[in-house]
Amino acid sequence: MPPIGRLVRSASDMIRRNLGSDVNRCEGAGLKSTTGAPMSRGAADTSPWRGGMPPPAENRPVHGGTKRSWLCFVESIRATSCSGSITKYQMIKLGFVSAILPDLTLEQVADFASSAGFDCIELMCWPKGKAERRYAGVTHIDAVSLTTDAAARVRDLFASRNLAISGLGYYPNPLTPDQVEADVYAAHIRKVIEAAKLLGVGVVNSFVGRDWCKSIDDNWPRFLSTWSPLIQFAADQGIKIGIENCPMSFTRDEWPGGKNLASTPAIWRRMFEDIPAPNFGLNYDPSHMIWQRMDYLKPLREFKSRLFHVHAKDARIDADKLDDVGTLAYPNLYHTPKLPGLGDVDWGRFLSVLTEVYDGPVCIEVEDRAFEGSLESRKAALVQSGRYLRQFIP
Repeated sequence: MPPIGRLVRSASDMIRRNLGSDVNRCEGAGLKSTTGAPMSRGAADTSPWRGGMPPPAENRPVHGGTKRSWLCFVESIRATSCSGSITKYQMIKLGFVSAILPDLTLEQVADFASSAGFDCIELMCWPKGKAERRYAGVTHIDAVSLTTDAAARVRDLFASRNLAISGLGYYPNPLTPDQVEADVYAAHIRKVIEAAKLLGVGVVNSFVGRDWCKSIDDNWPRFLSTWSPLIQFAADQGIKIGIENCPMSFTRDEWPGGKNLASTPAIWRRMFEDIPAPNFGLNYDPSHMIWQRMDYLKPLREFKSRLFHVHAKDARIDADKLDDVGTLAYPNLYHTPKLPGLGDVDWGRFLSVLTEVYDGPVCIEVEDRAFEGSLESRKAALVQSGRYLRQFIP
C-alpha cells in the first residue's frame, strides 16, 4: 500500500489539476505553511483550466463540500503530513531552451518565462557574432565578458521572477577537422564553464563534436584529448557537463557521420568508461532516438546517474517519405522536428519512467518550423508545449 504522504500528494495534485486558479483561494481561506507564508500555487497552475475546459461552478459540491473547502482540506493535510511540516518531495522542473527567442533580451526572456508559468530556462551562451546554422549564435549570457557583478545581477533577475537557470548551453563542434576552429570552440566551452560557476549554475550543456568524414574509432583519440581536460576543468569548477545525444546528421554538409559522436547508448558507455568522471553525463533528448528508430525509454534507467539535463522535443517520422528514400538518406528527408505531443514520442510513458529516475529540469526545445513564423507564434509554441507536458508532471 502506498505511503500516506504519497496518497496525499497524489490527491492534492489531482485536485490542483482540476481546479487550476482556485488553488489561490486557499490563501484567502487562511491556509499557511509552517513558515507562516501563504501557500501559493505552483507554476503548473498558471492557466485557469488544463485542457481548455471551463471550471465548474463556484459552489459546486465536491464530495460533500465546495471545491474550495475540499482543496483547502487536502492542502492542509499535505502541509502537515510527514512530521508535521510541508512535505519536501522531488519534482521535475519545466522550462525551455532560450535559443528560440533570439530577438529578446535576457530580461524579456525571463519576464516571458515567469508570466507563462515556467520554472527554469536553459540560457544560450554562444559567442557574439554570426552563426552558421539555425538555432546557433544566440547569446543570452555573454560568457566572455561576464563579471562577478554582472552574474549577481543575473541571479537577482531570476530570483525576482522565481525562476532557475537550468543550465548554460553552447553546442559547437570541438572535433571539427579544422584544428584552429576546434581550439576556438574548446576555449569558449571553458569560458561557459567559468560563467556557470559565477552564476551558481551547476550544468553546462554541449556537443562532444565529430569529424563527420571519419569513423567513430578514428575520432576517438581526438575525443579523448579534447574532452578529458575539459571534463577535469569543469570538475575543478564544480560543474557538470551534459552532452546532448543529437547526431547532428541531418543534411548533406553533415553527411555521412554527423557532427556529434554522442548519439547512441553504445557510444555513451564507451565515453563514460574512458572518461569515468562523475561530472560527465547527458543532456537527453528522446526525439533523436525516434528518427534513429531506437528505444527512448531504456536509456533512462541504464544511464540514470548520467542524466544531468533533459530536452523536450518531439519528432515525427514521415513514413511515406521514408518508404521512398530509405534510412540511408539524409534524415531531414524523412523526419520532421515537432512540438511535444505533435510527433511520435509517447510523453506519458516517457515522463512516467523519467520521474522515477530523475528530478531535474526538462526544457522544451522548439525546432518546429510550423511555429517559427513570428515571435508571437514561437511564444505560443512554448506555451502550448508547456501546457501539454504539465498534464504528465506532478
